[in-house]
Amino acid sequence: MNGYSVDFLSTTLPLPTLRTARPTVVLPYTHFTVLFEPTRKLAAATAVNIDGGALVDLGRSDDWHLDARVPAADQAGPDVYARNDLDRGHLVRRRDPVWGPDAARANEDTFVYTNAAPQAAAFNQGENLWAGVEDHVLEYARVNALRLSVFTGPVFADDDPLYRGVRIPRLFWKIAAWVTGEDEQLASAGFVLDQTPSLDQIDLETLTATDVPPLGPFRTFQVPVEHIAALTGLALGPLVVADRVPALRTINAGGRAEWRELTTLDDAVL
Repeated sequence: MNGYSVDFLSTTLPLPTLRTARPTVVLPYTHFTVLFEPTRKLAAATAVNIDGGALVDLGRSDDWHLDARVPAADQAGPDVYARNDLDRGHLVRRRDPVWGPDAARANEDTFVYTNAAPQAAAFNQGENLWAGVEDHVLEYARVNALRLSVFTGPVFADDDPLYRGVRIPRLFWKIAAWVTGEDEQLASAGFVLDQTPSLDQIDLETLTATDVPPLGPFRTFQVPVEHIAALTGLALGPLVVADRVPALRTINAGGRAEWRELTTLDDAVL
């Protein structure tokens, strides 16, 4: 498996890494790589190369499987998703790495539990703005035969609700990167999905390890990439400098006021 290529675009884009000492495992698949964090049983980050000029339209395999390179006990596997309203949400979207002669293998690779995160079924299966952002990125690559690299993952918080031994992330992030102009300058755009329910709709103190955490409503924001780095503890390298919406303040200094809530895709700055 060739994994994510750091030289897929005309500028080198390293795989995100954690700036802390928390252990991670790098798992390459076909056209994408997962930075897996065993202590959370989920990916800390994913990175995928998308070749818009070589995309292949294949059906879903839905053959979810564990990765033999990681102990089963360290993966959020089928037990987390059984008999509840949680879905296995793809971090690397199924269609993104499905291009070129290895398209079929890439399609199957996306159905690995290390590439999944628990999401409310209504969100994962429904039409929503987050899916619209993802579809827009892929369609833009396809129509323009463009190459993109896309990075996705959860935001881990110590108070994420615990369910069946796994803390369920409330926030997810995504960064799209591409080159633009005759001089092929790198550009990036960052987004955050907030699936935290309104505080007046949930008493977090009553949650137990066996309760399915209530999730939603789902709000999508365009945010400075620098804020994603601060929230996740990830080193994002050139993606911060290339941001179309650079941060004016750090997230720790109240910079969340700079987050642009999206109501339609026309609100996004790309």
